[in-house]
Amino acid sequence: MAFARQGARLVLAARRMPELEARAAACRASGAEVICHQVDVGEEAQVEALAEAAIKAFGGIDVWFNNAGVDAFGSFAEIPAKAFERVIQINFMGTVHGSRAALAHFRTRGAGVLINNASIAGVCPMPFHSAYVASKFAIRGFTHALRQELLDQPGIHACTLCPSSIDTPLWQRAGNFAGRKVKPLDPVHSPEMVAGVVVRLARFPQREVFAGTTGWVLSGQHSAAPEMTENLVAAFTRQDLFQDAPAAPTEGALFDPSSGAGGISGGWDDPAKPGLPLGDLPTAAAAPMLFATGPALFALNLSQNFLRQIAMQAGTGGTLGAGLTGMDRQAPKARWHSEHPR
Repeated sequence: MAFARQGARLVLAARRMPELEARAAACRASGAEVICHQVDVGEEAQVEALAEAAIKAFGGIDVWFNNAGVDAFGSFAEIPAKAFERVIQINFMGTVHGSRAALAHFRTRGAGVLINNASIAGVCPMPFHSAYVASKFAIRGFTHALRQELLDQPGIHACTLCPSSIDTPLWQRAGNFAGRKVKPLDPVHSPEMVAGVVVRLARFPQREVFAGTTGWVLSGQHSAAPEMTENLVAAFTRQDLFQDAPAAPTEGALFDPSSGAGGISGGWDDPAKPGLPLGDLPTAAAAPMLFATGPALFALNLSQNFLRQIAMQAGTGGTLGAGLTGMDRQAPKARWHSEHPR
């Protein structure tokens, strides 16, 4: 809707046509030209067909937003392998397929904006959805590498978007193997806020932006003191992610897009639901204290890392390479004894 209000011509894609058509109708009511395309972004051929449809309908593509995402909750041991792989396929490989289709077109035009949706979970890890975290770290690294490859193409921009915890149906539609219902991590931000950031990013491309104050403050704290921040986030997630209600194991909408409710909002701003739909207020209130301690934490972390690396290298006889060479010389003998026990 944010793009529609700007008069953009839109190509909307998703696995669920009913919600797609409903959103397209709302965009048309705002005066936008819209076409819809049913796509599973995990399938490269379908993404290529999407790009072809967009070019045929409107003559070209100016902005490509890779936004498809799914999740699977539970410990790493609890999440089945096929569910883990599906999260990677949709979140990361879907981004790869979309980026390949978009950049091929952008290179022929010499211009275009690619926006890949990562997450604050791709900056500071969070437990109990390891596949999602892995996919988001992959998206950030992948987009950073693309940006480096595009240095000779000043008209083409590769941008990363890192939203905070957002009020979407992802939480209800996710795979859940934890045994308890889940909820968004507090504080919850509105999808409209994210949409506004995306529109501004399309108009004024930047390397990486955060949607929600929580995200960029947490990112700064993680840079300054990663171990402390990760421990605090792990403890907070254990308390805040799970509801006090049982849930049977489910694949959610990982494989079947018709499972669960669609739409834009997950309804987490309803006072009757658990969670705090406070947006940026808590983080904004705490920001002065966090920024005051940030430089000291960063200096402490830098010093600790320096001493740790010196100690590691000193323990290998002066150079890390020499230590590895010594380990390699022992490997064949160890394998021989393992494979030919006496």
